[in-house]
Amino acid sequence: MKKILLATAIVLGSLTSIQAQDKMSTTETTTVTTTAESSAAATEFDEIQLDDVPSVVSTTLATAYPDAILTKAYVNANKDYRLDVKLGDKEGSLFLDEKGKWIRS
Repeated sequence: MKKILLATAIVLGSLTSIQAQDKMSTTETTTVTTTAESSAAATEFDEIQLDDVPSVVSTTLATAYPDAILTKAYVNANKDYRLDVKLGDKEGSLFLDEKGKWIRS
């Protein structure tokens, strides 16, 4: 079940990335917000060091996806975390709040 959720998140993220690239190539001034980011919070995410991810968030990720490799982490003003992960040959973003509860996976 967890792999299905991750695969879904990766597919949705990939589709959003493709749409973003198309929009950016046709209009340079277009601002693109991905669907996942809009769902997680209305604010922008800022990249943080992997060491700055709260342990409860890291533990939730490790429990749900023990083979996932955390590649980048971001936080917004609402203390929601976007975690870019790699699982095998797949990559995607997962969203958790500061208490380790899934926002969108």
